[in-house]
Amino acid sequence: MSELPFLIKDLALILIVAGIVTLVFKKLKQPLVLGYVVAGFLVSPHMPYIMSVADRSNIQTWGDIGVMFLLFSLGLDFSFKKIVKMGASPIIASFSIVCCMTILGILVGHLFGWSRMDSIFLGGMLAMSSTTIIYKAFDDLGLRQQRFAGLVMSVLILEDVLAIVMMVMLSTIADGSNPDGGMMVESVLKIAFFVILWFVVGIFLIPLMLRSTRKLANNETLLIVSLGLCCAMAVLSTKVGFSSAFGAFVMGSILAETIEAERIIKLVEPVKNLFGAIFFVSVGMLVDPGVLIDYAFPIAMLVLTILLGQVIFGTFGFLISGQSLKSAMQCGFSMAQIGEFSFIIASLGLSLGVISQFLYPVVVAVSVITTFLTPYMIRLATPCYNILEKHIPDKWIMVLNNVTLNHQTTLPQGNWKSLLTKLTRITIVYSILSATVIILMFSFFLPFIRHILPHWWANAVCGLLTVLMISPFLRAMMMKKNHSEEFKALWNENPYNKIPLVLTIGIRIIIASGFVFYICNYLTRFTNALMITIAGAVVALMIISRTLKRRSIKMERVFLQNLRSREIEAEVMGHKRPLYEGKLLDRDIHISDFDIPEDSKWSGKTLNELQFRTRYGVHVSSILRGKQRINIPSGNSMILAGDTIQAIGSDEQFAAFSSAMNKEVYEDDPEIEKREMKLRQIVIGEKSEFAGKSLRESGIREKYNCMVIGLEEGKETLTQVEPSLVLNVGDVIWIVGEQEDIDKILGS
Repeated sequence: MSELPFLIKDLALILIVAGIVTLVFKKLKQPLVLGYVVAGFLVSPHMPYIMSVADRSNIQTWGDIGVMFLLFSLGLDFSFKKIVKMGASPIIASFSIVCCMTILGILVGHLFGWSRMDSIFLGGMLAMSSTTIIYKAFDDLGLRQQRFAGLVMSVLILEDVLAIVMMVMLSTIADGSNPDGGMMVESVLKIAFFVILWFVVGIFLIPLMLRSTRKLANNETLLIVSLGLCCAMAVLSTKVGFSSAFGAFVMGSILAETIEAERIIKLVEPVKNLFGAIFFVSVGMLVDPGVLIDYAFPIAMLVLTILLGQVIFGTFGFLISGQSLKSAMQCGFSMAQIGEFSFIIASLGLSLGVISQFLYPVVVAVSVITTFLTPYMIRLATPCYNILEKHIPDKWIMVLNNVTLNHQTTLPQGNWKSLLTKLTRITIVYSILSATVIILMFSFFLPFIRHILPHWWANAVCGLLTVLMISPFLRAMMMKKNHSEEFKALWNENPYNKIPLVLTIGIRIIIASGFVFYICNYLTRFTNALMITIAGAVVALMIISRTLKRRSIKMERVFLQNLRSREIEAEVMGHKRPLYEGKLLDRDIHISDFDIPEDSKWSGKTLNELQFRTRYGVHVSSILRGKQRINIPSGNSMILAGDTIQAIGSDEQFAAFSSAMNKEVYEDDPEIEKREMKLRQIVIGEKSEFAGKSLRESGIREKYNCMVIGLEEGKETLTQVEPSLVLNVGDVIWIVGEQEDIDKILGS
């Protein structure tokens, strides 16, 4: 028999050890991520007393796949529309926290005398709080439904996005020996270009593909298609100079806007869990105890830096975003740790060969320590606020409560601002699409057609096809919003508005003409005057073409429908959150969701019986049950296991409600093996208590908890019995029940 390859042996070792360790961590109510890291340390060569992984390179490859699927799953939970709807508050908080913590990390690295790249990557690692660890801590402490927890999770979503951008920026810094401001701006523009391009093209094409195959796609095929799209975008991302993880995240965010997003999330989760576990195990394998001993002081200082830095800068970030001092402190204290993205950034630095080997285990050790301290930091926030409130003047508290950069206004948005914003967005998007078509045609189609046709004919065919392909984009760029409500209002509002409005049209016509001019200039040797004339004529034809107008309108409608498909489905299925959620007048009152456990004692009871309002002070506004939504349920409405309750209340009320919901459940049966159902044959004897009684009177079901399924008539015939059937001596009946209950019948 052939020898098993090292990969199979290593996987067996990793998964067995990880399974055992994570069971222990689950029992200790610690994050599973830490369990995987500890498991990796146990199977690493640094532990001489147990088996270790033989081929670390293979495991590292699987770990890289794990990073890709982790970010793909993150993208599935992410939505560009959600970021827009969040408003300025979480954006201000996340940017300020990430910038301050990055600078702080770089300064600390320089103070330790570490290299320039070590310090830069350290700043990136210290800036990223752990979404997984914080979510788990909130869940364990029963705080997930509290208002400040929702604020923290919003900021963490943005931090994850900033981490993706930071990874690309760090790769750029690592590639350039001395990157200057121009290189950084170029990198940012490159990221923006490809993100917009991929998102627009993806939203246009992928939902159409999924919609056309919806009847054919079962869970298996949908999983394969989703992972295939993820890997394809990862490959494309590496081809243009980004990481595979960045491409996976972008594809996840595209699929997040489709109707199939919820199914894909559930289908991908086991794959993500498997490869994610391998990645975190590979993280633990790099932990060298010798390095931890040598760098014990820097580790302690870094832990202190994160704790104090997040407490100060985190609180400051939430304060200037418009939160009260108490809420800001609760948020800042909650974010005092680093986690999975720090590992990913460290892995990136190692793979690029730009950071020292010691930095990886140091960061892992810091993450482990800060993770263990996270629940205590969350609990410490309110006592610290109470102490601060007692020792500083009320005027200072009032000033801090009103320190904000997020000045919200109820005034309507100006027509000029609205129009210019929309025109800028349209011009950028259609310019990117047009530029992409030109690049693809000149890079791939032009060399191909030149092998078939003479040089000038090939150039003419390529130029004509390129202009035809970009013409819907150029026409939309020139003509969109020229008849909008904002444009008409500004035109009629003031005569002085007419010249600037005409200029907005003229500028877009010049940009569109520039694309046609570039195509002519690249493929022909005409004089500039002739090319300008050709460009002007082509643009004029685009403007007056009714066919192009219909194509542009149809194209935009398809895109918007695809973009809103998940939102439309949520509205149809009743899953969309109520509009009044963000308009509750009292800052302490908000709406939150609660999932009724499957083993809940509340299941089957009505709201009148449960008395949520009297017992906990919460108001149930809606009950979500599968595809059904029950708004403003009556007292006779029943709660079932698996329901999602939308309730209105304060943080304190939600805490009491959540605690009761999780406690009022049926305990696990310690003797589940004894609950097996048995089928037995019983003969009614002369001394049987059932003789002469009807089945209803016998008490077999009520007294002994068993059920008669039939009366035997002959060796192969079993007759169903009615409750009125009288059991006579000699009758043979078949009953079903637990062994203990059957034994009671036999002993009676």
